[in-house]
Amino acid sequence: MSVSAAEPAHEPMAPEPWRIRQVRREVADGEVFTWTMEPLSGEAAVARPGQFNMLYLFGVGEVAISISALADDGTPVHTIRAVGSVTRAMQDLGPGDVVGLRGPFGSAWPVAAAEGRDLVLAAGGIGLAPLRPVVHAVLARREAFGRVLVCYGARSPRDLIFRDELEQWRANPDLDLRVTVDRGTADWKGDVGVVTQLIDRGGFDGRNAIAMVCGPEVMMRFSALSLHRRGIAPERIHVSMERSMRCALGFCGHCQIGPHFVCRDGPVFPYPAMEPAFRVNEL
Repeated sequence: MSVSAAEPAHEPMAPEPWRIRQVRREVADGEVFTWTMEPLSGEAAVARPGQFNMLYLFGVGEVAISISALADDGTPVHTIRAVGSVTRAMQDLGPGDVVGLRGPFGSAWPVAAAEGRDLVLAAGGIGLAPLRPVVHAVLARREAFGRVLVCYGARSPRDLIFRDELEQWRANPDLDLRVTVDRGTADWKGDVGVVTQLIDRGGFDGRNAIAMVCGPEVMMRFSALSLHRRGIAPERIHVSMERSMRCALGFCGHCQIGPHFVCRDGPVFPYPAMEPAFRVNEL
């Protein structure tokens, strides 16, 4: 599928044209893929871990995608799961194709507030993508943090993303990576179960720890409960609600949760702000 470049946008909220530089397929069926991109003109705005961009496929539509890393030149990297009409069309693009981008938007993970404390990251599925820049930021200044525990769960071994990087993290003595899957396979040697089991076995100091959680809502709810049981105060637990975002401006109302518009007020929130919503079964 070929997409031609649009004329440079002149309105501040219009998407700017970016070229896809590299595509990496994260899972065997290609349903999850990572784009490294470059702007056709100007420079990229500096993003913070936890923020997102709006990616626009000309003639198809626009989606909110969290930033999963920053390339060496500072440009944002996006990891996308093909689940809707826009992202499925994006699945067919390759190096050289052009898409629109506006952003970055949203609140960030409180990385600076975690300095001097133990840090617990809990991710489910593609929820590892928004937390990946936190790991990069922490490893770049590892001496500023206490123990760092990363708990990651996926549906099955074949659904694990960033496999090469997971192996690097596992081999890093400065990082405690624990991985589990819902359903194991004959060649899977790791844990089978849910992320909360990894949290419950984590050897962190809950009285002096900060947690950051991203994944399906039910996973975040029970992870927050486990973290609280381990001594982390609710206000030191942060969750990302990025799944429900659509316009980035709070105009369409699609991402409204109680008094909050996720794209405008989030996507990263202290857990107490979202706790009432997590008690709603239909969320």
